[in-house]
Amino acid sequence: MILSDALLTQSPQPAPNLASDTSKLLQQQRDFFATGKTKSIEFRLAQLRQLQAAVIAHQDQIIAAVQKDLGRAPYEAYFELGMLEELKFALKHLRQWAKPQRCATAINVFPASAGVQPQPLGVVLIISPWNYPFQSALSPLVGAIAAGNCAIIKPSEHSVHTSAVIAELIGKVFDPSYIAVVEGDVTVGQQLLAEQFDHIFFTGSTTVGRLVMQAAAAKLTPVTLELGGKSPCIVDRSVPIELAAKRIAWGKFINAGQTCVAPDYLLVDRAIKDQFVTALLQAIQELYGDNPAQSADYGRIINGFHLDRLKALLVDQKILVGGQSDQNDRYLAPTVVDEVNWDNSLMVAEIFGPILPILTYDNLDEAISEINTRPKPLALYIFATDRAIQNKIIESTSSGSVVINEVIMQAGLPSLPFGGVGASGIGKYHGRASFDTFSHARSYLKRSTLIDIDVRSAPYTAMKLRLIKWLFTGS
Repeated sequence: MILSDALLTQSPQPAPNLASDTSKLLQQQRDFFATGKTKSIEFRLAQLRQLQAAVIAHQDQIIAAVQKDLGRAPYEAYFELGMLEELKFALKHLRQWAKPQRCATAINVFPASAGVQPQPLGVVLIISPWNYPFQSALSPLVGAIAAGNCAIIKPSEHSVHTSAVIAELIGKVFDPSYIAVVEGDVTVGQQLLAEQFDHIFFTGSTTVGRLVMQAAAAKLTPVTLELGGKSPCIVDRSVPIELAAKRIAWGKFINAGQTCVAPDYLLVDRAIKDQFVTALLQAIQELYGDNPAQSADYGRIINGFHLDRLKALLVDQKILVGGQSDQNDRYLAPTVVDEVNWDNSLMVAEIFGPILPILTYDNLDEAISEINTRPKPLALYIFATDRAIQNKIIESTSSGSVVINEVIMQAGLPSLPFGGVGASGIGKYHGRASFDTFSHARSYLKRSTLIDIDVRSAPYTAMKLRLIKWLFTGS
């Protein structure tokens, strides 16, 4: 979650000079944007290259910080550098994205040309989360820079080590009047949201997303909300069971389940349920051994608050494997819960941790109906080789993304727009979608002065009436 849960109940007073410092920084960025420097494509490309070089140069510090914050294995910590793919993609395609797009005109403005010219928005705010703290801060920044904006980044106060690295890196690469990092707690987040930005990009929980949108609405600031929700994973009898179990176990338990697009719960065809559960437990054992607490490859919960929240969800549950915890180590074992129904406490809110509930279905239509009675998820996963089953689920549901026989990997493709729908988010980013999110598609119409066929002005003759009737109705 981005701003701490205290944001839901507290309205702390800004620290001395915090409001004035924030306003001063914002004005500096507005002044820099007004110079027009960011509108240059060459300038944008140069900034992206500097950012790319800095991330590569600081990779060791980034990985070390993520390990301190989330206890990740080095391999998983390198997921944070997936934003380098965003950088490469933007560097390759930016010139094409920034070109005006021609649009058709009509006979009533002949001769004329029309089109759409992308323009930068101005000064944008990026509020990033703690679960993928570097990737989620820098990936949208790539789009903001590519589109020609100035930006302020507010990293999560919960991933304190990564936040410090982000601030150091950005401070070395960019003048704060262009790109700046503002660290701090809920008070800082609230003060930033009280300012007038040209766009706010928020990644975090649905609950806090509502508060961000509420604050933005007061100033008519457009928002992109990358939220979450309970992403279902349907396991059909047609799928290779061991392969499905292996992929699902990996996607659920990387980063100790703290991934917004992780499978939140399983819907398993009852005919293969026992077989699948056996394969799933075996897959977990193969990933993390008999004692995941001793595995160098298994992460930790971000803080004690979230560990307590997750432990509370396991009270009175039928645990097939896992459930063990260590408060001092922020550890919660990979946990699978059986005999879960739709009214279970695990099915109320996004779990966002290493707990995987299993529900079963006998009738696919009923399972789809249950999914559709709940808020639209960020992702929907289908494990099935039967194309009729795949198509039925796809056509009967709505989600930010749909993935067949795989999990999570859609979030790492810069060619795919990423975002939610309904309660799981507003807007998209990654690749071209990031550029479009941080751009204003300004339409233009340019009419020639060489000739002027005037059929629109009074007096409205019978001939003009026949002409407009034909133009609008074809009769």
